[in-house]
Amino acid sequence: MSLTTHPPRRGSPLTAAGTLVRFLLRVDRIRALVWVLGIGAMGFYFAHAVQVVASDDAALAELAGLYADPVGRMMVGPGFGMDDPTYERFYAAGYAFVLYIFLALMSVFTMIRHTRADEQAGRAELMRANVVGRHATLTSAFVVTMLMVLAASVLIAGGALSAGFAWEGSLLIAVTGTAVGFFFAGAAAVSAQLSESARGASAMAGGLIGLAYLVRMAGDAPEVGGTALSWASPLGWAQQTAPYVDDLWWPVLLLAGGGLVLSALGFWLSTRRDVGAGILPARLGRAEARPALGTPLGLAARSLWGTLRGWGIALVLAALMFGAYAQTMMDAADSLPAEIADVFAGEDIMLGYLAYIALFMGVFALAAGVSSIQQIRGEEAHHRAEYGLSAPMSRTTWLGAHLTVVVVGVLVILAGVGAAMGLGAAMVLENDGGAYVGDLFLAAFLQAPAVLCVVGVVTALFGWLPRAAAPVGWVIVGFTGLMSTFGGLLDPPEFVLDLDPFHHLADFPVEPIAWEPIAWLTAIGAAGIVVGLLGWQRREIGRI
Repeated sequence: MSLTTHPPRRGSPLTAAGTLVRFLLRVDRIRALVWVLGIGAMGFYFAHAVQVVASDDAALAELAGLYADPVGRMMVGPGFGMDDPTYERFYAAGYAFVLYIFLALMSVFTMIRHTRADEQAGRAELMRANVVGRHATLTSAFVVTMLMVLAASVLIAGGALSAGFAWEGSLLIAVTGTAVGFFFAGAAAVSAQLSESARGASAMAGGLIGLAYLVRMAGDAPEVGGTALSWASPLGWAQQTAPYVDDLWWPVLLLAGGGLVLSALGFWLSTRRDVGAGILPARLGRAEARPALGTPLGLAARSLWGTLRGWGIALVLAALMFGAYAQTMMDAADSLPAEIADVFAGEDIMLGYLAYIALFMGVFALAAGVSSIQQIRGEEAHHRAEYGLSAPMSRTTWLGAHLTVVVVGVLVILAGVGAAMGLGAAMVLENDGGAYVGDLFLAAFLQAPAVLCVVGVVTALFGWLPRAAAPVGWVIVGFTGLMSTFGGLLDPPEFVLDLDPFHHLADFPVEPIAWEPIAWLTAIGAAGIVVGLLGWQRREIGRI
């Protein structure tokens, strides 16, 4: 009897993509719902809050100066329509940009989670063991991400229309938000092919968002409507649509075209590497380990160094740039509207601006702390913690060493931010700029108690409810960022402001240091760390 062999049938590159889409939606049902409803609720709140903040046309005209002056344009956009403001134009000028940022972040996190993170955890290899096309996994991640983006954009449009805003501008904001999400989903697809780790891929795509924001800031600050530099940023493209003013649709094509190019590049790169590998080779380590790696602190520092270093470099450079705007603020102080006091505390606008920037940087330092604790959770989830604990090392020593590195790292970041902000101000201020260096250093460092308070809360969750630690931590980061940036303008109830730990700190150097909230926040942080260590001692390691 003769046996005849036949070549295997070649399937479609998208084989089983639909099945994977359903699977990912099932896995992400809670996470996706929180993202979509959160962004939608934020859009609804913004659209209706502007009519509460400014009760009449006169109040609206005064508030419009916030987004027409150089600092307002630097923070949120080019200020289209602020010479003849309406509620819908004020919403588009000041709040649509925040929604675009959240859509971009949602796209990046979702894409990385279902591509590089799945590969790193070994889940992608299990899925590919079935009959799955080579492009099915990346395609399913794209589909799920864009379904989330579309759903959130529909809710954003519904919130704007429910506030009585014009349908064309509302639709334009939703379509622009979808295009922003698509562009950064493509960027995340590329970064997922380049890096061997989910952390590295997220850092690349997140760094692109940060770079786009900084370039847009530099382009929009000099004049209303932006400058040529504004067009060098994909976030600048989004804001050049000028909803409710010019209603330009063609800049959306730039975002869509950029997203298509990046997506195609991501798919092409995925065929040029092995599963689990990255296009960029991992850097080889030393032939012999440093002696410090034989200690708990040395091992923890080696594990967390990359994350803290990345955050630190980005924040120090941003603080240097923000400090360099001090002279601009001093020159524009007389022309700024009175409502600027809602954002910048005190009568000295320049000092109020720098105190605000110190707070702003403190929120990002908090993000660095939460990101580092999330990485500690990753060490446990990927069973590397078990290897460490197989040595003569107690649980408390292992986690305590990692938390020590996190706390010291965050303090060093805040110190670097304060020094950079003071140096930037000293370089541009015409009258004795060096006198502000010490105060600005202290202004940034005094955000540490609020950061430590949240680090303690997240650590307590890590010890007892590890699955909730990272999500709750990022919710707190988002909430503090929103309240610190827009709390004065949105005028929320006092109990809402009290939930923000940064709200309890004095706006130094505008106000004198208040030591009581510093003591309370530090004590809460320390207590949270102790509670987390107790929980870590008692629960099962590796519990997912």
